[in-house]
Amino acid sequence: MALQCGIVGLPNVGKSTLFNCLSNAKAQSANFPFCTIEPNVGVITVPDQRINDLMEISKSEKAIPTTVEIVDIAGLVKGASKGEGLGNKFLANIRETDAIIHVLRCFDDDNITHVDGSIDPVRDKEIIDTELQLKDLETVEARISKVKNQARTGNDKRAQKIMSLLEQYKEALEKGYSARTVSIDDAAKAEFLNDLHLLTDKPILYVCNVDEASVKTGNGYTEKIKKIAEAENSEILIIGAAIESDIAELESYDERKMFLEDLGLEEAGVSKLIKAAYSLLKLKTYFTTGQKETRAWTFKDGMKAPQCAGVIHTDFEKGFIRAEVIKFNDFISLGSEAACREAGKIGIEGKEYVVQDGDIMHFRFNV
Repeated sequence: MALQCGIVGLPNVGKSTLFNCLSNAKAQSANFPFCTIEPNVGVITVPDQRINDLMEISKSEKAIPTTVEIVDIAGLVKGASKGEGLGNKFLANIRETDAIIHVLRCFDDDNITHVDGSIDPVRDKEIIDTELQLKDLETVEARISKVKNQARTGNDKRAQKIMSLLEQYKEALEKGYSARTVSIDDAAKAEFLNDLHLLTDKPILYVCNVDEASVKTGNGYTEKIKKIAEAENSEILIIGAAIESDIAELESYDERKMFLEDLGLEEAGVSKLIKAAYSLLKLKTYFTTGQKETRAWTFKDGMKAPQCAGVIHTDFEKGFIRAEVIKFNDFISLGSEAACREAGKIGIEGKEYVVQDGDIMHFRFNV
């Protein structure tokens, strides 16, 4: 599933450094604005211990983990909605992503210049929010101008519904609120506004880039962002991009583990970020396992068994008969498919079964 998270932020907040740690790509990281001109795309493995556990039990020859796509997008500046800096390119690139990872600088360092001359992550967040909201307002007003005459006739119920939804967005955006704060259910968006693609309607994760001393507990900057995120019902993640860069240079697992232990950390920040990105996109994982391979498959939360079968191959969905489902914990505790079958722990599910994260699936189909 080609869903993408876009990493955004003002210039020099640590976006490209973080992206390099995530993907080992060679995005240039330099102390000047716009060092990332074209968006860099990284296809990144999602850390998941479950695949190792299944591989060990099944004695699989190989394991294929699931992945998530991360896009490093050029830094935005004030006035981007009017084309300032690389504004038009930035906005076009972010429109193509499905979720936003907003990196905020939450550390002091006189050697790294800030585009606005001082460190204030709240201000930085508001700059990007404002530019995205202005662009969304432009989009909404353009759509309103197209449907308002149809809505006024009194006969076009669909146009009237669209107009009502657009007016809700317009009111919020004019007040400086993002589109995601408007309470419109996903079904209505899909039916009436599926092609609107508002920038501020995308799910968002705030990543606070901190110094080494703040990576465990955060600091005054991160506390401010935490309060804002809570008010927006968004998530935040505290990470030290410079530390992650050091970890990425270590070759062995043992070296990385020792480095993390010295810092008092259980897990690298990039692992947390990848998992958070996967969750932000509302993605989940089911597994197939056997002697040949153990494989993780990505599906969208809420998908039913035939749709998940189609992730493997379209023929599986077209000819779907049933799914045999083993819960992950049952497989681990009993130790094999045969043991699960003997214990009655294999569920036979039909077309309406909503696949759960961690399910071990075997599809029966006929084409």
